[in-house]
Amino acid sequence: MKDFFGLSGKNAFLVGGGAGIGQKTAIRLAQAGCNVVIGDVLVDQARGVEEHLAPYGVRTGSISGDVTDPAGAAALVREADDLLGGIDVLVTIVGKPTFAPLIELEVDEWDFDLSLNLRYVFLVGREMAKSMIARSCPGAMTFVTSISGMQSAPKHAAYGAAKAGLIHLVGSMAVEWAQQGIRVNSVGPGSTVTPRNPDTPKRQAYMAKSGVPLGRSGDADEIAKAILFLSSKMGSYITGQNLMVDGGWSAANLIVRPGANAPD
Repeated sequence: MKDFFGLSGKNAFLVGGGAGIGQKTAIRLAQAGCNVVIGDVLVDQARGVEEHLAPYGVRTGSISGDVTDPAGAAALVREADDLLGGIDVLVTIVGKPTFAPLIELEVDEWDFDLSLNLRYVFLVGREMAKSMIARSCPGAMTFVTSISGMQSAPKHAAYGAAKAGLIHLVGSMAVEWAQQGIRVNSVGPGSTVTPRNPDTPKRQAYMAKSGVPLGRSGDADEIAKAILFLSSKMGSYITGQNLMVDGGWSAANLIVRPGANAPD
């Protein structure tokens, strides 16, 4: 059972690893023996995650930059490579929706959502693929999508469109880079408890009657464990897939009603 995940001594770069799903993913990777560079716009948060990784005896680092800018994305990938001597595992978690009815959504809000949830993944993924190919190093990339990219996303349509585009991009990356030994997959959370989205009594009551088969929100660690699986040798014959971790939401084929009151 030693090195069950095949990640001992491997190097990972987490984009958006300073809190929530990112923090839990960093811990899971470190538990598997993986060295971890944490990228976050709030570098102090990233350094705080490093403290959680200390008990596992892996090498760590914290970096910060603007992944929505082509030059910034390239610089971050180079910095992560330099810190650990080459990256084997890329995980991106950055993403956030703008909530507004489509008729009120401003064009700059639309553009921002596509930049923050789709375009930057292309920028970071492309730079990482260049690095892996130049080093003749097979690797794994895992991105975070959303249930909102699998069905309608009323009042956060730009986010849903971006996540749907990301699911498609994952497939294209997977096919283009398969011959270089690079696997590309994504994890699609449903309702997930994070510091930004706490598990309030109102949220619990909403989920209990929502029709989601498991009747609750997931937690960040449940998403992290799926990311760990896809990033490891346990997923060695999986590429181009979007693994839904949503409590059965997508299987139940639920439609969110435009007038429904979402939890706080």
